[in-house]
Amino acid sequence: MSSDRYIDFANSDIGRRLVGAIGLPKPVRLERWQAGRLRPVEGTLLISAGPLADHVRLFAQRLTDSLYSFGSEIPGATHWVADQGPKLKAVVFDASTFTRVDHLKQLREFFQPLLRSLDSSAHVLILGHAPASLKDPVAAATQQAIEGFSRSLAKEMRNGGTVQLLQVDNGAEEQLEGAFRFFLSPKSAFISGQVIRLRRCATEVQDWSRPLAGRKALVTGAARGIGAAIAETLARDGAEVVLLDVPQARADLEALAARLGGRALTVDICAEDAASQLIEHLPDGLDILVHNAGITRDKTLANMSADFWDSVLAVNFNAPQVLTQALVDSGTLRDNARVILMSSTTGLAGNRGQTNYAASKAGLIGLARAMAPSLHERGISINAVAPGFIETKMTAAMPFALREAGRRMSSLGQGGLPQDVAEAVAWLAQPGSGAVSGQVLRVCGQSVVGA
Repeated sequence: MSSDRYIDFANSDIGRRLVGAIGLPKPVRLERWQAGRLRPVEGTLLISAGPLADHVRLFAQRLTDSLYSFGSEIPGATHWVADQGPKLKAVVFDASTFTRVDHLKQLREFFQPLLRSLDSSAHVLILGHAPASLKDPVAAATQQAIEGFSRSLAKEMRNGGTVQLLQVDNGAEEQLEGAFRFFLSPKSAFISGQVIRLRRCATEVQDWSRPLAGRKALVTGAARGIGAAIAETLARDGAEVVLLDVPQARADLEALAARLGGRALTVDICAEDAASQLIEHLPDGLDILVHNAGITRDKTLANMSADFWDSVLAVNFNAPQVLTQALVDSGTLRDNARVILMSSTTGLAGNRGQTNYAASKAGLIGLARAMAPSLHERGISINAVAPGFIETKMTAAMPFALREAGRRMSSLGQGGLPQDVAEAVAWLAQPGSGAVSGQVLRVCGQSVVGA
């Protein structure tokens, strides 16, 4: 993995003075989740008034030791006054009651005074409703306007701050805590400007210290890189992990499986009998399925061979589709299971020289959206995670100029880490995250690519 020396320089004493004088970008080192941390929010959490915020009160004191309120009384909370209270590490604003244009002015009135009071790596959550869930066209349009505001505010954040919009359906309030524990914590460090819809879900996390306890997970492409980080994070959260990769990666795969107390499987996912092999090796069933395996074979379309095209579509798109359907049909994928497909921002925006790769990753997004309704009957969720520029061996091998452009072309001004993708997968794998299905979660620092 390559080191981002520019961030090291920009955060040194001399670097801070120089980049400030020249007007260069000033990315900060993002705060990320560390082992042994006890609270999602280590700092002050501010919560506004509102009906959804009323639900947040029920668990707010489990998130932080420093709770402040604005516009309403919350037991155990102190009333926050601009320029007088402490720096804010996390902010929750309830915009779910906004149904008319004049309501939107409350966004400016609330956020403008507090922006200068945000701590480093602060996390902001705005709560609303999905426009499609509202019958009144003006109310739906008003809620859509909040999306534009949240994405723009995310671009204005400084010092590693992030903004997300959670659109909460009626009956989904019970799943707010899981979403808050992710989006208000360093686990979502490299996610910003995203819109996620929460729907009603029957299952909940029983133990927040090990939210995946008692669940079995299969991760493909798990021997190294992002796949290995996913396996480690799922195991950290209590899952029993089964790690799959190609036979050539056997040594790395078995070493990782031994370290995590898991099991290694060497299977070619494109083989005709791949599905039957998986079903045979998983006689007790599966709760979490992560399709991480993928390849690139880059060429402009004019110069792309049939082998380059076929191999990428076979590994990245066809194998996940075939294997998921087989595991569903056989009953190997249990009720209330979680399926996560590894897409890419390239699948959203396209990229020169990657028509095959972009097609395969866009296909996974389509697969998540298409399968979600039928899987819902069994409580199974299926989502796509779309990483942007992530610091891996692959990106370290890129030409310098392209690598630097990839790092800086996001609101956070840097590349992400494999851990960032792994944390997103681990959240979507939780029982309560069945509230999210058929959606795409971008882990890209709000990159301009795919925006």
